[in-house]
Amino acid sequence: MTKSKISNKIGVIVDSFGLPIKEGLSLAKDIGADGIQIYAVEGEMDPTNLTPSARKEMKKNIESLDLDISALCGDLGGNGFQDKVKNPLKIEKSKRILDLAVELGTNIVTTHIGIVPEDKNSFIYEEMQRACEELGVYAKSLGAYFAIETGPEPAGRLKSFLDTLSTNGVSVNFDPANMIMVTGDDPVLGVRTLKDYIVHTHIKDGIKLKPVDPRDVYGMLGYGNGTDHNEIAEMVASGEYFRELPLGEGSLDFDRYLEALKDIGYEGYLTIEREVKTDPVKDISEAIKFMDKFR
Repeated sequence: MTKSKISNKIGVIVDSFGLPIKEGLSLAKDIGADGIQIYAVEGEMDPTNLTPSARKEMKKNIESLDLDISALCGDLGGNGFQDKVKNPLKIEKSKRILDLAVELGTNIVTTHIGIVPEDKNSFIYEEMQRACEELGVYAKSLGAYFAIETGPEPAGRLKSFLDTLSTNGVSVNFDPANMIMVTGDDPVLGVRTLKDYIVHTHIKDGIKLKPVDPRDVYGMLGYGNGTDHNEIAEMVASGEYFRELPLGEGSLDFDRYLEALKDIGYEGYLTIEREVKTDPVKDISEAIKFMDKFR
């Protein structure tokens, strides 16, 4: 019997269905989602490919289904914002994704920025800080948030990094399963640590099987060119170190986690993310039913 009752809306990541966007939107509505998150990095949702008329049509279609956009996903891959050479183009594209988000009716873009180094004096830390400062100021000017997904580093280190920025335009997309599977953080403590920054969440579950270096999961500028790293990366990908599981079958204590979100006053979306591709429609439908138990 569940203890926590939530008033949060439930979202799904449309791209997880593996369908064209219009079909994915209709399916999201059919299985009971309140809203959707959409990748806006490449293909038809790349800001450079969406004409003004296409943007209006997209927004109208979503509104006709009585769906919200909980967020756009603007993850540009690679090592996030660690590379000084690549950052100017990544920052510019991220700004255009933020523009698109606001135009479509959401003020949140989620992303990975790369692992925040322990050494605050490292050139990687400095470059990530510079990029995030620029993006945070820009997001704030739009009344928006560029939301970093949790998992690559412990919550305390992420908070310390965010505290160095001049605005909260760069905030947090809280993913509890990433913390469980990679850093081993307690998501409940993570919520309390990052409470001032959480603007969006992913709902996902999983288990950690044995310790893993986050650099083997997320990559790091200058790390992992050797044979040993490649072999470890393959073992990570095969599920030897951790495994994503259907909601309720992993290590996440949903009662404690949802209660923690309630305690900090989080009223935003709980967006279901399912990254295992075997039967995504079934998995996401069952995930919505699982979350309905808490309503």
